[in-house]
Amino acid sequence: MTPSRDISRLIEIMAALRTPVTGCPWDLEQDFATIAPYTIEEAYEVVDAITRGDLDDLREELGDLLLQVVFHAQMAEEQNAFAFGDVVEAITRKMIRRHPHVFADKNGNLAPHHVKEVWDRIKAEEKAERAARRPKEEAPAHKSLLSGIKAGQPALTRAMELQRKASTVGFDWNDPRAVLAKIREEADEIEAALERGDKQELAEETGDLMFALVNLARHVDADPESALRATNAKFERRFAYIERALEAQGRTLEQASLAEMDALWNAAKTAT
Repeated sequence: MTPSRDISRLIEIMAALRTPVTGCPWDLEQDFATIAPYTIEEAYEVVDAITRGDLDDLREELGDLLLQVVFHAQMAEEQNAFAFGDVVEAITRKMIRRHPHVFADKNGNLAPHHVKEVWDRIKAEEKAERAARRPKEEAPAHKSLLSGIKAGQPALTRAMELQRKASTVGFDWNDPRAVLAKIREEADEIEAALERGDKQELAEETGDLMFALVNLARHVDADPESALRATNAKFERRFAYIERALEAQGRTLEQASLAEMDALWNAAKTAT
């Protein structure tokens, strides 16, 4: 088996890894549920490479993400559900359908905002068609405004989408300061839960606080995922400053007190 630029080689490799007896024991043990977390992780790795502007790394990470698609398709083919070619056909059909201004009779180009309107209309049509294909017993008993928000999204992203959808019917605050008041209220509830020492309640109240913070991000036009990613990077820079400062003193993190590290952290805030 040799490397290749042809997608068929990757499909062959995945099939070989999943072949009973001669395949890879780890790959053979996997199913859709066990692979799903890796799929999400690889998507984040792609975003990270883009954020860092590392195109060489982006090439590698896109390959890892593509492998996830091939892996899921291989498992589906083993169940006689669909194959990789069916995945490609489905997305090409969808993209052609969603871009009539590009692939249709070319009666003129649409303005960007009209393109978005057409995209949303066609997506709604596709969703209705999928629902019609489902067995009747699988139809939900209640059709919620929020039903279209995909459950598999990262929690921060889904919280943002849930709030956006609810806001379309007026279920929203008009002022970010009102959201800030809600954040303070949720923080007070966490403090009360701390007094009671109830772990389950603390987890729930912490989730409420995070949901309120996402709401604030939405009201100030900040993407919560990007904002948190930037804060993570800032934390790493400042913590590295502490490590370097202690190393210059010939000391380790374990040898420093919390007060000393906190002082260095404050110094890092001005230095980084």
